[in-house]
Amino acid sequence: MSSEPNETPLLRLQRIMLSLRKECSWDSKQDFASIAPYAIEEAYELVDAIERGDMDDVRNELGDLLFQVIFHACMASEADLFNFDDIATTIADKMERRHPHIFGKHIFDKGAPDNRNNNHEWEDMKQAERAAKSQTGLLDDVPRPLPALTRAVKLQKRAARVGFDWADAAPIFAKLDEEIAELKAEMSATPDPQRIKDELGDVLFVVANLARHLGIEPETALRSTNDKFTRRFQYIESQCDPRAASLEEMESLWQKAKEQEPKT
Repeated sequence: MSSEPNETPLLRLQRIMLSLRKECSWDSKQDFASIAPYAIEEAYELVDAIERGDMDDVRNELGDLLFQVIFHACMASEADLFNFDDIATTIADKMERRHPHIFGKHIFDKGAPDNRNNNHEWEDMKQAERAAKSQTGLLDDVPRPLPALTRAVKLQKRAARVGFDWADAAPIFAKLDEEIAELKAEMSATPDPQRIKDELGDVLFVVANLARHLGIEPETALRSTNDKFTRRFQYIESQCDPRAASLEEMESLWQKAKEQEPKT
């Protein structure tokens, strides 16, 4: 389908979406809930393309993600809720409201900006936005569906805005030792799966906090380790049948795979 005269790429995409909703049996049946998982999937595929440094793929994945926005906007327009222009206006208003030092009256005293004042002003604006949505707590609008490690970091960052945080990474190691000891204690006692799960969750939460203080995104770090595990296990598969090999044989091949990887 080609563009119509004087039609921008965005308008063309919106026109295509309207046609799909009217004429495609699959697209016409979708609703907000059924489409939501695809938005998450496309966001992850975009992150993967960025991490691989494949800019052609980044362009393609950004298009896929934009299409999800267009899809939701189309469904909302059909229900007379809002449209794409409303979405764009809302985010534009939000960006201007959150950056008054650029788009309006400077929020700082004359002279160099003070990051502490900046943080306070930012939190004041966020608090006002939460209040408008009947969300008064600092953590109220941290989305529950986020990946657990990502949500943990966001929760910790929010608490840190009001000073509920360690000054640096050093004391977190002691907290991690404490949580691991509590996990071991629960495992040694009469096994209670719920209590063990809670203690393991505490360990992971502290690990996420440590990653935050080290300036490392824990989801990214874990994805890297997942890739590393995959490479090494695939080497094992290339050298033997894991179903027939002993643990000792596989461990030996694992160490060989490890030795063959370039040092970083």
